[in-house]
Amino acid sequence: MAASKKIFGIVLAGGEGKRLMPLTADRAKPGVPFGGGYRLIDFALSNLINSGLTKIVVLTQYKSHSLDRHISQTWRLSGLLDSYVASVPAQQRLGKRWFSGSADAILQSLNLIRDEMPDIVVVVGADHVYRMDFAQMIQAHIASGLPATVAAIRQPIELSDQFGIIQTDPSNPAKITEFLEKPKTATGLADAPHEVLASMGNYVFNTDALIDAVIRDGEMTDSNHDMGGDIIPDFVSRGQAGVYDLSHNEVPGATDRDRYYWRDVGTIESFYDAHQDLISALPIFNLYNSEWPIYTQQLNSPPAKFVRDAKGNSGTTVESIVSLGCLISGARIERSVLGPWVTIGSSALVQDSVLFDRVHIEPDAVIRRAILDKNVVVAAGAMIGIDHARDRERGFTVTDTGITVVGKGVRVEP
Repeated sequence: MAASKKIFGIVLAGGEGKRLMPLTADRAKPGVPFGGGYRLIDFALSNLINSGLTKIVVLTQYKSHSLDRHISQTWRLSGLLDSYVASVPAQQRLGKRWFSGSADAILQSLNLIRDEMPDIVVVVGADHVYRMDFAQMIQAHIASGLPATVAAIRQPIELSDQFGIIQTDPSNPAKITEFLEKPKTATGLADAPHEVLASMGNYVFNTDALIDAVIRDGEMTDSNHDMGGDIIPDFVSRGQAGVYDLSHNEVPGATDRDRYYWRDVGTIESFYDAHQDLISALPIFNLYNSEWPIYTQQLNSPPAKFVRDAKGNSGTTVESIVSLGCLISGARIERSVLGPWVTIGSSALVQDSVLFDRVHIEPDAVIRRAILDKNVVVAAGAMIGIDHARDRERGFTVTDTGITVVGKGVRVEP
């Protein structure tokens, strides 16, 4: 990172996360637990901190209490070094209204930028799972001479209708000529016709250009005030947007298997699939990269413990993540992720599932292909994920792909 440049980080964390219901019924999407002991926002913040950014604000809005508490308890940087991660709610500086979009969130928070007077502002989303060295993107941004740069990841061309797609100038592949929102057809890359560049929702701006763009956007009555939907297309239309291809990004400790991993976990299916990416012996996303750690709150908890039940059954646990404080007694755990302080009783079966903090599974219960939110209790002999019609009758969410989701604090009877 250029030593002469002052860099400021903004994390957009005000999203409601409707597609993740019921996991977002009582919390903001970036505050949703992930991978055992993490929260979704930990990935964005870890990437920024590991990249050398030391002044970061998190713009929050929707049901942000648990998210704000997590940031205050976990992301405390030394004030002696003039470093901080600060959670900033909607301040209503432009009138008594909430954020109407991600661009409006920045517009209403311009005082934060003006207080620091940075040269460059890095703007990232708070609900993606990935590793990325933003210092390399910032260097590419400076070298381009353009006021805005969009991070992009290569995706198969047949998935174009799922992403914001970036088309580039054949004579200058680093310059964006068109930004298409989930197009039915797209043109493949010159060096890989079967691939396209999809926006990652991460941006680098020259400060004055960002301020000018959000102020102009705020004056438009026909805008959705969205960074990806309005601000970036504005820069593209003026020939002022560049693209940074994630395939040029080298993260220390990355393996060939997880080097360019990125997943938007905005739906129950993608959230579930991202957990499955963690658990194999050679994971698609490797949490054990100590050279680029993912930071989170360090719980004052005992180690996980596995014991025989009263009948002497030892149980088995395979291809699973088991967090601190868990107690497993003669149960079978397969291809699952267990959050802190989960307890599972004798002869219970948990397969292909994600269990949040302090879930309690009583003996002989069966949980298959399910997500259980915090403090769920599954009574002895109860079944989840076996009979989807019955799951729906009990008020549980069941996706089209057969994932059953049980909301926070529910007791599931046989």
